Amino acid sequence: MSPQEHGNAAFDLAGQVALVTGAGRGVGRAIALALSDAGASVAVCARSENEISGTAAEIAARNGRALAIRADVADRQDVERMIAQVERDMGFIDLLVNNAGVPGPIGAIVATDPDDWWRTMEINVRGPLYCSAAVLPSMLKRGHGRIVNVSSGSGFAAWPMVSSYSTSKAALYRLAENLAAETRAHGVQVFTIMPGFVRTAMTEYGRSCGEPSVEQFFEGLIARGAEVAPERAGQLVTFLASGEADALSGRYVHVGLDVQEMVARAQEIEDRDLYVMRQRE
Repeated sequence: MSPQEHGNAAFDLAGQVALVTGAGRGVGRAIALALSDAGASVAVCARSENEISGTAAEIAARNGRALAIRADVADRQDVERMIAQVERDMGFIDLLVNNAGVPGPIGAIVATDPDDWWRTMEINVRGPLYCSAAVLPSMLKRGHGRIVNVSSGSGFAAWPMVSSYSTSKAALYRLAENLAAETRAHGVQVFTIMPGFVRTAMTEYGRSCGEPSVEQFFEGLIARGAEVAPERAGQLVTFLASGEADALSGRYVHVGLDVQEMVARAQEIEDRDLYVMRQRE
C-alpha cells in the first residue's frame, strides 16, 4: 500500500518545522500544503513574494502555521538569512525540501551561452547545497533531521537540447547519496524523489520552447495521459517526513512506487544497492 492510499491524516507531523524551497506554485506548493495538513509548521521560500505569500495564506486558511520568506537559493547570504529567520520565528528545521529549480536554456550546447547553462547549475544544485549546508549543523547537533531533494527522471539519461537541466538533476541524486552516507550515523536521513510528469509552468515552457524535439516530447507525455497530480509529491514527502522510510536514506523514490513495500525490502535494497545511480558493466 502506498502513502497516497493513506492520505496525510495518517501521519502526525505536529512539532516538526519544515522548509520548502520553490513553494510558490506547482510541486513545491503541493508539498508545503501536504506537510501543513499533517501538522508541521511550514516555512515557504521562493524568489516571487506574491506566490509564496499566496501559499502561506492558503496554509493559514487551513488552520496551519506558515512563514513566507522571499529568497534566492543560489545566493548564500540569502540562504543563511532565510535559515536564521526560520529558526528564530519557528524553531530548528526538522525537514528541508530542496524543490526550487529552473528548466535552464533549451537548445544545443554549441548554441547556448555557457554562462546561461551554468546558471541552471547554480540554482538547481548550488541552491540545494547551500540550503543543506545551512541546516545540517543544527540537525547533526540534535541527532535528527531529514532532507529531501526533488529531482527528475531526466537525470538518468541524456536529454539532447535540455542538457543543463538533466545534468543538474543527475547531480542532485549523487549529492543526496553522499549526504546520506556522511550523516546517516548521526541521525540525519536524505532522500531524492521523482514527482513524475506534473503540468507546471516549467513543463508549459517546454511545450512552446521552439525546439521541435522537446515540444514533441512533452506533447507525447500528454497524449499518453502520463500527467501526475502534484499532490502525489506532497503525499510522498509527508510519508518520508514521518520517519517510516528512514531505512531508505540515500535512495531515490518515484511517486509511482509503493514506498511501504520498499521499506519492507529495505535490507534487500541495501544488499543489492538498488534505487541509486550506478555504473552498469
